[in-house]
Amino acid sequence: MKEVALLYDADYFLGRSQNLYNYLTSIYRDLHQFPELSFQEKRTSSKVAEELKKMGIEVKEKIGGYGVIGNLKGAKEKPLIALRADMDALPIHEETNLPFSSQHRGIMHACGHDAHTAILLGTAQILSEIKDQLSSSVRFIFQPAEEVNEGAKAMISEGVVDEVDEIYGLHNLPILETGKVAVKSGAMMGSVDKIEISVIGNGGHGAIPDMSIDPIVASSAIIQGIQSIVSREISPFEPVVITIGSIHGGSSYNVIPNEVKIEGTVRTLNLQTQRKIEGRLRELIENVAKSYRCSVKIKHINMVPPLVNWEDNVDCVKKAASQIVGENNCMEAQPVLAGEDFSLYLQRKPGAFFWLGCKPKKEEEVFGLHHPKYRIDESCIPLGSAILAMLVYMRISEIL
Repeated sequence: MKEVALLYDADYFLGRSQNLYNYLTSIYRDLHQFPELSFQEKRTSSKVAEELKKMGIEVKEKIGGYGVIGNLKGAKEKPLIALRADMDALPIHEETNLPFSSQHRGIMHACGHDAHTAILLGTAQILSEIKDQLSSSVRFIFQPAEEVNEGAKAMISEGVVDEVDEIYGLHNLPILETGKVAVKSGAMMGSVDKIEISVIGNGGHGAIPDMSIDPIVASSAIIQGIQSIVSREISPFEPVVITIGSIHGGSSYNVIPNEVKIEGTVRTLNLQTQRKIEGRLRELIENVAKSYRCSVKIKHINMVPPLVNWEDNVDCVKKAASQIVGENNCMEAQPVLAGEDFSLYLQRKPGAFFWLGCKPKKEEEVFGLHHPKYRIDESCIPLGSAILAMLVYMRISEIL
């Protein structure tokens, strides 16, 4: 890798992002007030496209639903570096009492995708101002429907990363102090599988169980039994979670129903383990149900694979983030089994995904992702913009 003298340093990117503070927080607060659910991000995407056009960036809209991409052309087309932000909100009723709380009852940006969108717009603004000094090109990807694990798949199917050489993304983390970044090579976030099970018996009177085939008893055995996969068939050094989150069966205290429906999720950090569990789950569920004289229908849906960062690209993130927040504030991330469909991009292209600290200054305001009282420290937004801009600028300079 050849050494290149950089015209712009960390002070430039950090200073420029701080100068954009009012602009970025106004974008963030606007998006926070008007959240939109997955594949319904019409207003959000229009706002994004409008802002990108003001910057002189080429825009393409309605990709993979309401996805937007912005292409900033440098001196050369390649290498093409992509940055991604997600835009959708969650079906959660906000309880923050912020002056810019959600105006859409029952819908909230409880995962910070509004902040991600503002951060990437800030990055686009900074880089657009120095486009004449960019040796190659940048693609800004504003993705719909991350919360339902469908947006990345939809955008990939329309070719948004076909020409991309590397891709980077971030996610806010409200339990990590503002001014800190966490990232790691390899598996950093979990796979996401959904399991849907119908246990079918033969209903009847609750006082005459011998005349029925009870799917509730069978379902209880199934739920208990599948945990043995984790405890007895997977290495204790391999993180795996199987959670049953929904059970529906029966309508009266004295009636044995015909059917029970069960839904749950499987998470792991290893693709081979993900595949092994799928086969073993099916086998165990079918055999347990049979032992209770029930039949089953099983749907095992692979939503996203584990998020696995590329080692060289993690080094690039660390290098750029250290320039902005200091080396001591760049931390090794602890793996989590929460999922993120950015993993689908990383299956196709080299890249990295990292955590950006956004912990509120008051301890009583600290709540986790997807909580109705979740909020961020807004000063993380310009920091995120500066880190991404620094990352792109350094990376373009290094790989030419």
